[in-house]
Amino acid sequence: MNPEKDFAPLTPNIVRALNDKLYEKRKVAALEIEKSDPGTSHSAQGDQHMAFFWLPWYPLHHIATVTCLLVREFVAQNNTVQIKHVIQTLSQEFALSQHPHSRKGGLIGLAACSIALGKDSGLYLKELIEPVLTCFNDADSRLRYYACEALYNIVKVARGAVLPHFNVLFDGLSKLAADPDPNVKSGSELLDRLLKDIVTESNKFDLVGFIPLLRERIYSNNQYARQFIISWILVLESVPDINLLDYLPEILDGLFQILGDNGKEIRKMCEVVLGEFLKEIKKNPSSVKFAEMANILVIHCQTTDDLIQLTAMCWMREFIQLAGRVMLPYSSGILTAVLPCLAYDDRKKSIKEVANVCNQSLMKLVTPEDDEPDEPKPMAQRLAEPNPDDTPAKQEGTAGGGPDGSCDSSFSSGSSVFTPASTERAPVTLHLDGIVQVLNCHLSDMAIGMMTRIAVLKWLYHLYIKTPRKMFRHTDSLFPILLQTLSDESDEVILKDLEVLAEIASSPAGQTDDPGPLDGPDLRVSHSELQVPTPGRANLLNTPGTKGLECSPSTPTMNSYFYKFMINLLKRFSSERKLLEARGAFIIRQLCLLLNAENIFHSMADILLQEEDLKFASTMVHTLNTILLTSTELFQLRNQLKDLKTLESQNLFCCLYRSWCHNPVTTVSLCFLTQNYRHAYDLIQKFGDLEVTVDFLTEVDKLVQLIECPIFTYLRLQLLDVRNNPYLIKALYGLLMLLPQCSAFQLLSHRLQCVPKPELLQAGDSPPAAPKSQKADSPSIDYAELLQHFEKVQKKHLEARHQRSGRGDHLDRRVVL
Repeated sequence: MNPEKDFAPLTPNIVRALNDKLYEKRKVAALEIEKSDPGTSHSAQGDQHMAFFWLPWYPLHHIATVTCLLVREFVAQNNTVQIKHVIQTLSQEFALSQHPHSRKGGLIGLAACSIALGKDSGLYLKELIEPVLTCFNDADSRLRYYACEALYNIVKVARGAVLPHFNVLFDGLSKLAADPDPNVKSGSELLDRLLKDIVTESNKFDLVGFIPLLRERIYSNNQYARQFIISWILVLESVPDINLLDYLPEILDGLFQILGDNGKEIRKMCEVVLGEFLKEIKKNPSSVKFAEMANILVIHCQTTDDLIQLTAMCWMREFIQLAGRVMLPYSSGILTAVLPCLAYDDRKKSIKEVANVCNQSLMKLVTPEDDEPDEPKPMAQRLAEPNPDDTPAKQEGTAGGGPDGSCDSSFSSGSSVFTPASTERAPVTLHLDGIVQVLNCHLSDMAIGMMTRIAVLKWLYHLYIKTPRKMFRHTDSLFPILLQTLSDESDEVILKDLEVLAEIASSPAGQTDDPGPLDGPDLRVSHSELQVPTPGRANLLNTPGTKGLECSPSTPTMNSYFYKFMINLLKRFSSERKLLEARGAFIIRQLCLLLNAENIFHSMADILLQEEDLKFASTMVHTLNTILLTSTELFQLRNQLKDLKTLESQNLFCCLYRSWCHNPVTTVSLCFLTQNYRHAYDLIQKFGDLEVTVDFLTEVDKLVQLIECPIFTYLRLQLLDVRNNPYLIKALYGLLMLLPQCSAFQLLSHRLQCVPKPELLQAGDSPPAAPKSQKADSPSIDYAELLQHFEKVQKKHLEARHQRSGRGDHLDRRVVL
């Protein structure tokens, strides 16, 4: 800087002192200025405002005093030209100089000008503040410290007049808060407190203009800058005239980012801020923009940080309970975030409990009104309006199931937050596409926890109960995965799965041959797995008008999906023999509780009659027969079959019989159950034509054991009436002759020894008229035709066994008892 240059109205001595880098020379220059000007004594007003927050250099203090007096003289003269000239000179020639010592002197001079101007400093704040803020970026920490001091004095004088320049001040302070020099950071904290006091006591703060800057700065990764941001949010939230809640969607994501800071103190401060906001939300829910913050919470509910996840989940719980159906368009994203948390262990028990409340609360929002048909809209209007379910799903990224139907539980933390334009329309329409995709995706993931899978199945059941018409559009996409879930390791999961399948099979909304087109291309599946075969066979009953067996059984509680379910269930048992062995009886018994047991047995028998895999058919018949004879759930069905008094029971017997023929011993046990003892005797006579294998004898052994069970108590009591039940006794003797000398043989032999007057057995060839064992009250059943059908089926089994064993010619073995 040229010392000879004219800096008027600044005197040459002041200029040299401001530029001098030596402390002693500055001191001498300041003393000379004081001696040459008797008016340079400290004024009370000057001392009051020069509230430096460190011990100033004495010479510079005098220089500032002289500058202050000079400017004050111009103020008294109302000489604005000279005032601007002084400020401009201090700014351009000193504060923005290339020489560091000149910059320090310029900063002190600008602060002195502000003090001299007093309340009029507001007219020159832009010129005073800008060069000081520029020095905030100086490489010299001491100069940044001077700049902080200078701005403190400028702000302290101007007070509320600095609020129009608040953004630039805040921007500068946010940088100083992260300054590496502790002295600069300490000085910035004093300036920060002063500025907070001004904002708190003023009612002219421009919140709208400040929010964009706050939204930008809140994403800083520096812990000091974050602490600075949080402290300001706390201050603004405490000011009654400032409604920061209106702008919470702008900063909520950043707050959750800060909540994950490594510093314990910062995390605690952020918790307090979020807690205050949540209290305010509970007090004024009507003014909260729930929809605009829903996706933000969805994102942070999926983070790996426990504190962030728990806090976000607590917010989600409150949002669902306070906003109600406004949250429905975001259900797919919410479920993506909440469902995995339900499988957490005790280490994350708090998160799990809150997630469970969220899940239950969201489920309650779905009502039967959501099943009402959507009102048709003109094509132009449909194109113009975004879908309130699809749009959030796109903005949620992978959370709500992407366009490809995928389901990823992670979000990009840097993704933009979507502000839906149509979520607060009334009424809110529930669109199931996204929800079904999320549920389907979680159910398909075999790595997902048991509790999550149960929750998914509860959701599906709830949706089928509340919105059956809309849900049946998605049944074809859900059906395969629901069948696959029957192989789950958890019994509880299987129980819930069966409840869903039973509801699908019995809901009146499913009473259609074509469930209709699905809502989206991603949900379409082939219908080939659900086609009902059309058996071409004659009705066993000779009664006119009786329902033929070529039709699937149906009652008012069943729909078209019932028969499809039975077909696919048997297909699954056929393809997964382990499932049949381990869970087959359990599944069928539960279905008998959930659905009509008669229809289940009728339909399965009907389907098995067309089964090409004869070995599977025999195994399946044996399983069904065991369930029929031993399960308490089928007590009524057994009583119905025991007497065959009604046309329906006779029809059921005929249907079961034709399929039971796949297993000879089960066929006999069915005749015992229905008290068709003569036909049972005739069947046992045919056993001589069969290939007697170890498996066959094992089946006979099990039947003997079963006869000793409570189920056949009535049969054992009928042995007392020898005259009216000769064929029962003959049939039991026939089983005895089939058995080798074993424990079952001894058991049955002992039972027959208890029959009174065994000599009456000789009169068996000429029984009394119409004995009960001949079922004289069931003339509509053609037993001869049934016997022919048994021989036909068993011939097929014999041929199949020979083919499996490699024998081309089968032996015609006949044994007559």
